[in-house]
Amino acid sequence: MAKPQELTEGQRAYEARRAAKAGMSLEKWLVDKEKRARADAVEVAKLAEAEKPKIEAPKGWLGRLLDRAHKPIK
Repeated sequence: MAKPQELTEGQRAYEARRAAKAGMSLEKWLVDKEKRARADAVEVAKLAEAEKPKIEAPKGWLGRLLDRAHKPIK
């Protein structure tokens, strides 16, 4: 597991308050926070992958015929 980044005294105090509020130790809180951040990153990547434009396959003769049938007559 990667070594957590070094926190300043103020950051450590802030995270300690959040950990106490959640009923966890500071170390457990930081590990859990990192897990949640990784899970969020995976979820964002999945959403980005889902939003990519889909490449349509060329239409067959029936699809082209139906497209022509729906066009107005000029």
